[in-house]
Amino acid sequence: MLVVIGCGNLNRSDDGAGVVVARRLLALPLPPSAPVKIFDAGTSGIDILFQARGARKLVIIDASSSGTEPGAVFEVPGHELENRPAPSYTLHDFRWDHALYAGRRIWADDFPTDITVFLIEAATLDYGLDLSPKVMQAADAVATRIATLIAAYCEKEPAP
Repeated sequence: MLVVIGCGNLNRSDDGAGVVVARRLLALPLPPSAPVKIFDAGTSGIDILFQARGARKLVIIDASSSGTEPGAVFEVPGHELENRPAPSYTLHDFRWDHALYAGRRIWADDFPTDITVFLIEAATLDYGLDLSPKVMQAADAVATRIATLIAAYCEKEPAP
C-alpha cells in the first residue's frame, strides 16, 4: 500500500500547499482496488502516525519556511527529517516529523521505511485562502510528480 498525505493549514496561504496537492491527487481516477490511499491530514501530526501504519511506501507533502526561494521544491528521504518530539501532555505540537520518529518506535516493522517528503517553500504564511503564484506552480509540479509515482506504484504492486 502506498499512502500519500498532504499537510498544512489552508487558512494560512502557502502553508496549505500540501493539502492542495493531496486534494488534487484525490481527484485522480484511481480504481477502487488501487493499492493507494490519499489523505488530507491538515495540521494533525497524530493522524499521520495512524494513517501511515501498515503502508509499504509513504509520501508526505508540506510547506516549508527555510528562507530559500519561494516555490522551491525539496524531495527528501523521510529518515533525514525524523524528529523526536519533546515530552508533553498535549498533541498540539505533534507534527509529521514527530510521527515519523514515533511510528517507527511504536509499530516497528508495521511502519513504512520507504518514506519521501516533498517540501514546498512558502512565499507567505499570512492569513489567507490562496496559494501565492510561485507556490501554486510548485504545487502543480509536485502533484504531477506524485501522480507519476502513484501510476508506477500501481503498475508494480498488485491490488489487495
